[in-house]
Amino acid sequence: MNSTQLVACALVFLMVAVSPAPGAAWAQTHVPAPEEILGFHVGDDFKLASYDESIAYFRALDAASDRLELREIGRTSEGRSWFIALISSPENLANAEHYREISKRLANPVGLSDEEARALAQEGKVIVTVDGGLHASESAHAQLTIQFAYDLITEKEGSIAREILDEVILILYPSINPDGQNMVVDWYRQNLGTPYETAPMPRLYQKYIGHDNNRDAYGLNMIESRTVVRLLRHWEPQVLYTHHMTATFPSTMWLPPNGEPISPYVHPLMTRTLNLLGTAAAQAMDEKGLPGAEHMGEFYDFWYPGYIDYGNFFHNVVSMFSEVGLHTSPSPRFYSVRDFPPEHQALLPKSLHASLWRGGWWRQRDSINIMLATTWSTLDMSAKFRERFLYNRYVAGRDTIRHYSESPPYAYFIPVQQRDPVAAVELLRRLAFHDVAVYRLNQDAVVDGQTHPAGTWVIPMDRANANFAAVLLDVQRYPDLRQYPGGPPDLPYDIAGWTLPYQMDVRTVATGSPLDDSVQATMAPVLGETVDWSVEGDAEPFDSVPGAGFNTHPIAAAITPPAGSVTGNGPALLLDPAQNNSFRAVNRAWGSGAQVRFRAASSGGAGSRYIVSGLSAAQVDSMVKELALQAERGPAAGETVRRPRIGLYRPWQPSMDEGWTRWLLEQYGFGFETVYNADMRAGDLRGRYDVIVLVDLSPQQIIEGAPVGSVPPPYAGGIGREGTRALDAFVRDGGTLVCLNRSSRFAIDELHLPVRDVVRELESTDFFISGSVVEATVDTAHPIMGGMPERAKIMFMNSPVFTTEEGFHGSVLAKYATAGSPLLSGFLLGEEYMLGYAAAIDVAHGDGHVVLLGFRPQWRAQPFGTFRVLFNASLYTREIAATSIPTPDFWTY
Repeated sequence: MNSTQLVACALVFLMVAVSPAPGAAWAQTHVPAPEEILGFHVGDDFKLASYDESIAYFRALDAASDRLELREIGRTSEGRSWFIALISSPENLANAEHYREISKRLANPVGLSDEEARALAQEGKVIVTVDGGLHASESAHAQLTIQFAYDLITEKEGSIAREILDEVILILYPSINPDGQNMVVDWYRQNLGTPYETAPMPRLYQKYIGHDNNRDAYGLNMIESRTVVRLLRHWEPQVLYTHHMTATFPSTMWLPPNGEPISPYVHPLMTRTLNLLGTAAAQAMDEKGLPGAEHMGEFYDFWYPGYIDYGNFFHNVVSMFSEVGLHTSPSPRFYSVRDFPPEHQALLPKSLHASLWRGGWWRQRDSINIMLATTWSTLDMSAKFRERFLYNRYVAGRDTIRHYSESPPYAYFIPVQQRDPVAAVELLRRLAFHDVAVYRLNQDAVVDGQTHPAGTWVIPMDRANANFAAVLLDVQRYPDLRQYPGGPPDLPYDIAGWTLPYQMDVRTVATGSPLDDSVQATMAPVLGETVDWSVEGDAEPFDSVPGAGFNTHPIAAAITPPAGSVTGNGPALLLDPAQNNSFRAVNRAWGSGAQVRFRAASSGGAGSRYIVSGLSAAQVDSMVKELALQAERGPAAGETVRRPRIGLYRPWQPSMDEGWTRWLLEQYGFGFETVYNADMRAGDLRGRYDVIVLVDLSPQQIIEGAPVGSVPPPYAGGIGREGTRALDAFVRDGGTLVCLNRSSRFAIDELHLPVRDVVRELESTDFFISGSVVEATVDTAHPIMGGMPERAKIMFMNSPVFTTEEGFHGSVLAKYATAGSPLLSGFLLGEEYMLGYAAAIDVAHGDGHVVLLGFRPQWRAQPFGTFRVLFNASLYTREIAATSIPTPDFWTY
């Protein structure tokens, strides 16, 4: 323990020992300033507080003041205790549960009248959440929360602070990314005073997904995402404010209104209120002499619901976010106007960028001061418009209920029988965790002329949060917006289409007619027994996610797949790769010492199977039950397959795609080793691995990596020419190289494959598709496509499109139709450049194989419908490849 931590512990002990009863005036006049605990002022040059140091300070505030309560909300991916601070008047904190119940009632207003809602709004308090930043590399966020907590508790802003304390209950995260905060602080301190003081960290600032911790809102794969969503649905705040730090240079802050397009699934009152808060925050900056706020612009549209902050708009929560500009490091930096982009050097104000920053030194404290101003403004507006904000939450919910009572879709029906029954459960458990109501038919029902059998799940849409279900289950049609008439398309800030039934290969039926009384009489609400959030190992064995989560929610806990079953006779267990959990079973079998064989798809139409023998009857029964497998027994016939030695390449330029892939392989029991640049350059890859996986990386990232001098020497560079030659030798000696999305271009170039990416050189004015779901025809006879439907839905994101050239040997695994549009959800310009070309190829190279997948089968751990492509490819050794008999004439381009 260092001296700062010793001082912090001593002060906490002293304040706990002598703290008077709640409400005593002493508690409000002896609150320790941050520097008394941290040993430096918040925002000092070259200083950052770690998460542990931040929590030491918040413990001191909790001990000293009756205006703050520190509460533990769970644990992070690295097992770290995670806290929020409730800040309000002592009276409000004493009655916080009552005000929470009011917020919950207004958020879920079924049966509530306008008059009753008005009375609740008059009585309630606005609940606002403010976080210390999702993205730990944007380091000032988690320093801001320390200063703001002190300033609010000590009423630094006088009557404004007192009104906030009286009218608002603030849920303040000291940090919303505790693990990352400690990583970033440790890295900065390690390099302070060296040439690498501001060098980027060479690993993700979350155990698996780094920056994508803000893109897991509906996926809920990370424990942090489930913790945040659980807290939000427990409190149902009216306003959420999250801080970021990537405004367009040289703006000092980006604030709403957002850029175009905006989602049609957001109630206009929520958008109007967001715009009010954004412009008020910019005005507050100018009032405090902090110029440079900008609105709208080409970025930060209002479309994708996957953000942990913005996703709450579809629950009728005003979700404010801002982006501080310029410099994210605590090391100061000087800017002159010459550093500005040419179009900004004239320093001409605009309607949405009215005040301009004119250069000079930029320090961490400047970023913090801006965030302090906008946070004060957001809470001030929330206090002043308390009753209106509360009542408008009700109005938005009321209007949504009315809309879906009068307009389709009136409900979604989800059959129990699916190609992979667990995939439907994975979808529904996630929706339920977000408080989406799920029912089940207790007898057959007929809607729109279609009979839905008993047991079918039903999502009725006459609910306040129905837009959340709709935006995930509907098809997206991203508008064709251009930067100028006839110019390139405006790029979506994230993705354009994500329709979950497509991604997860789950059949859903949207109803175009209201559910009459006879249908509603067959619907029973789905409710189950829950476990406490603190219980370890909450997840069901069939779940893809580990740890606490779905079984803590009464609806999600009751959604389970059909019981596992085994049909047929024979000594071996036959597993269908159409079920993702079959791969868990295969890996578990290897771990138990069983034998695994592979049987290729037959010409008669029978699909490929993984065949397990050597397990006891009890082991088989346990595995089938826990994983909800629909399996069969049969002969132990097929090609014997040993457990492959898998290597997953991890660059020193942190890759979220690598993190997602690593997480997914772990969850499904794959054994693998991480392969770094030095491992590649060392050669003899075939002696160590059977399969190597390259995730979605550009050729430059793989070969060159971080430039020399930009990071400490151990982390500079990529695999280089030595690694490239080693990979080529690895494949020629019989290894399998699996290339996801853009890394296919690396393999084509560097291994000189007779394959061409036909869209690689096209301008965005001719061909553009970013983050959309498309359809491809699949050769289901090939082992890598085992378990896939003939018409597959794949996630296309800056992806290659292939054709074969002279000298090609191998198989095309998937191709686009020769007519029509492959687009299913999102946006596509230039469909003609895809028609008739290939989406995935198995290239024979020497004695081995290069698998080129022109899509992202594991994208953010969402497309359950294509996980099996990654899994099959990871098991695609020489033994399995030798059994492959592709469909004749599948590829004739």
